[in-house]
Amino acid sequence: RSKKGIEVLLLTDPIDEWLTTHLTEFDGRPLQSVTRGELDLDQLAQGKDEEKKQPKTGEYEDLIKRLKKTLDERVKDVRVTHRLTVSPACLVADEHDMSRHLEQILKASGQALPGTKPILEINPDHPLIAKMRNEQDESRFSDWSHILFDQALLSEGGRLEDPAGFVHRLNTMLVELAESTDSSG
Repeated sequence: RSKKGIEVLLLTDPIDEWLTTHLTEFDGRPLQSVTRGELDLDQLAQGKDEEKKQPKTGEYEDLIKRLKKTLDERVKDVRVTHRLTVSPACLVADEHDMSRHLEQILKASGQALPGTKPILEINPDHPLIAKMRNEQDESRFSDWSHILFDQALLSEGGRLEDPAGFVHRLNTMLVELAESTDSSG
């Protein structure tokens, strides 16, 4: 069971990806991937009769626009989500797109596939998202945006296109944070 009391089925074998592409329910219970499409865990936990908790999308419109502009070719879309509890962001596939894991499996088996862009979902309750929302320096905002995307990619087991760039941006941010802590103490 998840933190919200929802039954969770962990599928860890590569073949599971093919199986769940066609298996949408089992024993009368619908199956829904947490890595594809929009997911409202509050609605699943509370039942459809109760009022659905809406993500704070309106409050984050400016941040979403800035992230889309900054990440441009790396993402299909950016949106607010409540599927996350401790992470600042995650990458998901669109409802009708192939999951990134299945895409990696098929590519490894020699299939030629057009790459699909992921959707970046941000956690409105995470302190990093709050920091980014208030960041006025566009260069620093760009670095934070790419770090956020790369962290989400690493979290799902993906490979970075530019590991050296990620490390450089991360180190720059850590040095800035350390210097600001030293000067304020």
